[in-house]
Amino acid sequence: MTESLIANDAKKIVEQHLDQLGQPKAHILSSEEKQHKFALIADELKRQDAVLVAHYYCDPEIQELAELTGGCVSDSLEMARFGRDHPATTLVVAGVKFMGETSKILSPNKTVLMPTLEATCSLDLGCPIDEFSTFCDAHPDHTVVVYANTSAAVKARADWVVTSSCAVEIIEHLDSQGEKIIWAPDQHLGRYIQKKTGAEMLLWDGSCIVHEEFRSRGIAKMKALYPDAAVLVHPESPESVIDIADAVGSTSQLIKAAQTLPHKQMIVATDRGIFYKMQQAAPDKELIEAPTAGEGATCRSCAHCPWMAMNELDAILHVLQHKDQQIFVDEALRVRAKLPLDRMLDFTANMKR
Repeated sequence: MTESLIANDAKKIVEQHLDQLGQPKAHILSSEEKQHKFALIADELKRQDAVLVAHYYCDPEIQELAELTGGCVSDSLEMARFGRDHPATTLVVAGVKFMGETSKILSPNKTVLMPTLEATCSLDLGCPIDEFSTFCDAHPDHTVVVYANTSAAVKARADWVVTSSCAVEIIEHLDSQGEKIIWAPDQHLGRYIQKKTGAEMLLWDGSCIVHEEFRSRGIAKMKALYPDAAVLVHPESPESVIDIADAVGSTSQLIKAAQTLPHKQMIVATDRGIFYKMQQAAPDKELIEAPTAGEGATCRSCAHCPWMAMNELDAILHVLQHKDQQIFVDEALRVRAKLPLDRMLDFTANMKR
């Protein structure tokens, strides 16, 4: 019951946010205002020996600032890995809370700040540790594999942590070892992996309520308007959306697909924050936002995570000055959560050799 209530509350937050996306912002920063804020934050980053790491789904100005100040823009795991390997003693993580926790797990001796601790994720909310532990305890003969979009506590309960870019390979490996698998939390990604690998998997009933907004009917109508366009889809989307895709993959894999596919137009079914890096990688391509929900073939509400949108320039400056939005992870929990993360890091390092 608790899980469904959390999911419904989160759904309302997202629906309200999506309905507002077509409306103009109350105040759009002028170029002068933006550069002034950039300069203030850059000075503060330098003064605090800090580096800004931002997720692909943050607003474009946050991604631009991270690049200009020597930080990085990437997926959640690469954000944590970059922060771990960077000499800065303070990490400012522009993303959602589980990303800050992952950074703290890999960088325990660094201060990890976030523009807001209110920024969360429906996948994290929909997989509370008590209910998940009970589920795992009911299937003790299963290997527990969780997506990176989970709390530190859920990671600590797992045998493996995976990202969407390596999940198929890791599940294939475990299946080849005869392992039965518990997968959490995203059911759509789990079903996609199961279909790709044929592995025996018990799926937790969670979903990304932003990606779940995409509908195959709306994308088909968009495809009718742009018949030569390729459809790029994140595997957190419903199966019917995945089935009509020309490319399915993680954020970094979709950016690569935009570069390598011969199509000049791309209908992109993931958070629109990805457009900033995708356009950099494929400047000659026309990127089209896939519609979410609704009946029209144009966007009532093109997808953008409301929690990612909480990462604002003023909030970054504030947290650097006040350090009041800091991530802490209990040390015993951190050590346990690091084990499945290290398994993934070792596995992916061997994949690249």
